[in-house]
Amino acid sequence: MTGFTTGRRGVLMASAGVLAAPGLARAQAPAIKLGILQPVTGALSQDGEYGRLGADLAIAEINAGGGIRALGGARIETVFGDARSNPEGGVAEVEKMQAEGVLAVVGGFASPICLAASQAASRYDLPYVVDVGVSDQIVSRGLTNTFRFGPGFGVVTQSALDNLVALNDGAGKPSRTVVIVHEDGLFGSGMARLLNTELPKRGFEVLETIAHPTPARDMNNVALRIRALRPDLVIPSSYYAEFVLLSRTMQQQRIRPKGVYCVLNGAASNYRFVREFPDAANLVMDCNHWPDPRKPKTAELRRAVEAQNRFWLYNTPLNYSAVMLVADALERAGRADRAALITALAATDGAFTKHIMPYGPTRFVNGQNQAGAPVNTQVQGGDIKVIFPRDFADAQPVYPVTG
Repeated sequence: MTGFTTGRRGVLMASAGVLAAPGLARAQAPAIKLGILQPVTGALSQDGEYGRLGADLAIAEINAGGGIRALGGARIETVFGDARSNPEGGVAEVEKMQAEGVLAVVGGFASPICLAASQAASRYDLPYVVDVGVSDQIVSRGLTNTFRFGPGFGVVTQSALDNLVALNDGAGKPSRTVVIVHEDGLFGSGMARLLNTELPKRGFEVLETIAHPTPARDMNNVALRIRALRPDLVIPSSYYAEFVLLSRTMQQQRIRPKGVYCVLNGAASNYRFVREFPDAANLVMDCNHWPDPRKPKTAELRRAVEAQNRFWLYNTPLNYSAVMLVADALERAGRADRAALITALAATDGAFTKHIMPYGPTRFVNGQNQAGAPVNTQVQGGDIKVIFPRDFADAQPVYPVTG
């Protein structure tokens, strides 16, 4: 469908004055069906709900602003799918979305879900925009239908390591030993491998790497092992519930390293964690996705979220921005056509500005936005502050932690 066009017969009738009443509305352009895929049941349900919230806010804004103008004001219609916190659930929902005729899919959250769901979508040349999934396998398979607006864990890890060295050097190098704690799936295991390779190059000794399942019900053994090893730093890469459990267990056992320096952690940059467990969250650092605090739209979106008595999580601005990316590409494509949308997404450049992430000009190479970048945050005084990059940090890091 190429949007509303007035046929020759209609033009002649209008010119002859046959089209009657001034209030007669022209035909409504057909809606664009957009698949929103999130895990809203199972272990990852919180993240899925907040991802869905960001997508819903973006779609409401687009529709209220006149829809997709290049398609005659076509509104976006949500086709929601629950990935049920596992790859199989994600694939099943993509199949349902294909049957319902969606033009594209946004979301997935977890790397295993994004990996499987985007592969399933590729069978139908169905454009797939990843919201959070960080595994670099997602964009290294040559799938022309798959695009990731945010950074992968290769870029995030590099930034995290550079900032950790700057942090440690700036404090007089108080830390040398590290224990890595990670979830045992695709995301956490890949992160742990990179950290084990790169930390020694930067003068850190990895004492041990401890894996845990998702979901995990007990972190006592992990905490006891950390206590026995007495590392200067603990570096966790986990989803929300597991890190909350670990940090509370460490607090209860009075385990106080010089720093808890998270990488892509599901809780450390999460206001729910900060509000519900302020003592366990205090002074935890994270290198993660985070919206640009300098953009007025960031504060506006946060107010809209908090007005619903919801927490401000990175899932929301990332999904908001991913949906805005699809809308921008549709305007440039000028056709409600999958192939045209894929071409437009691949050609996205610095002209795309309707996002709230701290990125430079958007440019996709093999489906990866080259401008995607993380920030470092730290929980300070019951708030989440940006400590790196320095050009828009709103706090100085507190490190080493004393207590």
